[in-house]
Amino acid sequence: MKRVIRTDALCRRANGRLFLTALLAVVLPLGCSGKKPTSPPPVPVTVAQVTARPEPLFLDAVGTVEAIETASVRAQVGGVITRVSFADGQTVKAGQPLFEIDPRPFQAALDAAVAQLEKDKFQAENARLQAERYADLVQKDYVTKQDYDAARTQAEVQRSTVAADEAQVKQARLNLGYASVVAPIPGRTGSALLRTGNVVKPNDAVLVVINTMNPVRVSFAIPQDRLPLVQKYAAKGKLEVHVWTSRDSSGSELRGQLIFLDNAVDPATGTVTLKARFSNEKGLLLPGQFVDAELVLTVEPAALTLPAAAVVTGQSGTFVFVVGKDKKVEKRAVRVNRTLDNVVVIDEGLKEGETVVTDGQMRLVPGSRVSIRSAPSKRP
Repeated sequence: MKRVIRTDALCRRANGRLFLTALLAVVLPLGCSGKKPTSPPPVPVTVAQVTARPEPLFLDAVGTVEAIETASVRAQVGGVITRVSFADGQTVKAGQPLFEIDPRPFQAALDAAVAQLEKDKFQAENARLQAERYADLVQKDYVTKQDYDAARTQAEVQRSTVAADEAQVKQARLNLGYASVVAPIPGRTGSALLRTGNVVKPNDAVLVVINTMNPVRVSFAIPQDRLPLVQKYAAKGKLEVHVWTSRDSSGSELRGQLIFLDNAVDPATGTVTLKARFSNEKGLLLPGQFVDAELVLTVEPAALTLPAAAVVTGQSGTFVFVVGKDKKVEKRAVRVNRTLDNVVVIDEGLKEGETVVTDGQMRLVPGSRVSIRSAPSKRP
């Protein structure tokens, strides 16, 4: 039994020496080599510079184009349409003939009114002369005062009849004129809603709608909490409004002026209606069309801008990676004022001329060394 114990102890001591020898064989070469661990390679990134330039402060909205004047043309007399004098979509002037209603009944009515007027004029003249004769005779007691009063009354009646006849002639002449339906305002016509051969009644069916096309208005709404901001800048002068027929390359930008600020807030939507006036010489804006609108409140002369891709949003807020002269990055918190397309305006956190990372931020930590793989980007 004692012999077995001694043998196990010797085995344990031998194994311990072998383990120590193996450990030293691994550790000693490492300790004696004198080599330092290598630093990670620079991270390739894209950068841009912070620039100061004029940038507008504006409010976005969706606007609706409105005609400043719209006329729903109706016939003022009834009859059969004998001619349509315009083409659908034609630009017309005020007073230009549009429809012709059969004028013969109105011409006949005018002729009858004129004839009646002439007849009553003769009778009125005869009654006047009769009253004058009776005036002399009553002075000589050749006729009674009652006969004179009757003659004078008859003269006044005939004079009133002539006045009524003259009014009838004027009305008949107006009706004859109304047989030619003319454009009440200048503008562009829509489709004719009634054609030749249709019978119309006075002030009944709409014949055509005319919209003024130049200038036009654009109506849009802003949230009520933006109203004080608009009032602040509107008090300093006229505000400019920009609209786009489309945001893609095929769209056009037009510029106008704010002309209307509503005097009440819509309780259903909590918004305030505004309207701007636009020149529309090329006819790019059509009534009822939806457009993207921007109400420009002011233009900051030296706003700090950088590409929106440079700004990262984290748990602690927005930040950027600033590249130093030693090509190491610094994490810098920034406060974004607004975004203009793919450019952001910064209120604080950066200075003009500093370089920020726009691509490759996911591989960066504060102090990382970078290699720039492209020149600073320009504003799109």
